[in-house]
Amino acid sequence: MTDKLPDRLAIDPDSPFYDEALLTRGIGLRLNGEEKTNAEEYCISEGWIRVAAGKTLDRKGKPLTLKLKGTVEVWPLNESGSAS
Repeated sequence: MTDKLPDRLAIDPDSPFYDEALLTRGIGLRLNGEEKTNAEEYCISEGWIRVAAGKTLDRKGKPLTLKLKGTVEVWPLNESGSAS
């Protein structure tokens, strides 16, 4: 597998941007210089991430999300969970 990460990635299996192999391997994410571990989805080119809005769920049982905008940086994690 290459270290090239997609422009957009989601953790929801119903999303067209879902990639199980990449998520299993692990990725790191930073928004405006602050590391985030609670992102549901990200888009580098548009400069946003989606995070869950507490424990609130929509009528389909999926978490409600907030879109946070800024500079998005992503990198692959190695086996130990740290930056490679």
